[in-house]
Amino acid sequence: MTSHALPSSDGQAAAEPFWTEEFLSHRGRMFGLAYRMLGSADEAEDVVQDAYLRWRGADRAVIERPGAWLAKVVTNLCLTRLTSARARREEYPGPWLPEPVFTGTGRDGEPGGLGPLESAELRDSVSTALLVLLERLTPTERAVYVLREAFGYGHREIAGVLDLGEANCRQLYRRAVRRVAEDEPRFVPPSEERWGALVESFVAAAREGDLAGLERILAEDVVWWSDGGGKVTAALRPLFGRDKVLRFLAGVLRRPAGLSGADLIAAEVNGAPALVAHAAGRLIAVASFEVREGAVVGVRAVMNPDKLLFAERQFAALSHS
Repeated sequence: MTSHALPSSDGQAAAEPFWTEEFLSHRGRMFGLAYRMLGSADEAEDVVQDAYLRWRGADRAVIERPGAWLAKVVTNLCLTRLTSARARREEYPGPWLPEPVFTGTGRDGEPGGLGPLESAELRDSVSTALLVLLERLTPTERAVYVLREAFGYGHREIAGVLDLGEANCRQLYRRAVRRVAEDEPRFVPPSEERWGALVESFVAAAREGDLAGLERILAEDVVWWSDGGGKVTAALRPLFGRDKVLRFLAGVLRRPAGLSGADLIAAEVNGAPALVAHAAGRLIAVASFEVREGAVVGVRAVMNPDKLLFAERQFAALSHS
């Protein structure tokens, strides 16, 4: 560890100065904020590291509320990154999906992913479907929406974070809510048990190559998004309809480089049941599901190996805990 490196959250914080302990106490919340802003776990880690460097160089005697100060730093670092990320994502090969994050627990009950401070809002504010919808917002709208919806900030607090007027923040929030609601699912999601059972059935059918079983699980109007990032074979456009999705799955399940040699399991990802494909300690794919009226209506599968690195580290830690 260099003199400026951020100590691990599970390291010997007691040996560090008090101000480092103070920073580490906010680390999980900062990561959660940055991840929701960026849709990238690796970039969120980079932002937290940058925030640590700014914390080291700050005059902490004048910082009355460290949590608020760090939230402002992290938000502004994310706003800078989002400006350049928009251009990159417009040129991205095929559908762009957020990086998956495990949010379940390991064998010892320790939390994975975003940590215990966020258990209450995980399912509503970190779902893959919502993170995709947040891509339609401007960076500032996204900041207002995340701070308000995920972290419960009041409009006055948000105005302080963004250096904007309170009335302006209220207007940005209303606009963000309206834009997100345009494509937000308008149905009551199934119970956690029903959702989990449906994903387990999908995993079992995929594991056996049972296309008839998959057909019974998929809705007629199902949509499948694949994010290969140009690194692995994936559909470059969304697949609409059960027949097209089944033909795609038939090819993937038979292909040696696809899922045929992988272990398929169900796990909690981004606050909901998901399919995880892994082989030889490496993640091959993580697929999140949208469920309606007892059927799968949407699948978002991340297969870009670069976007699975964070989840791969989590998976290894959770598997051995």
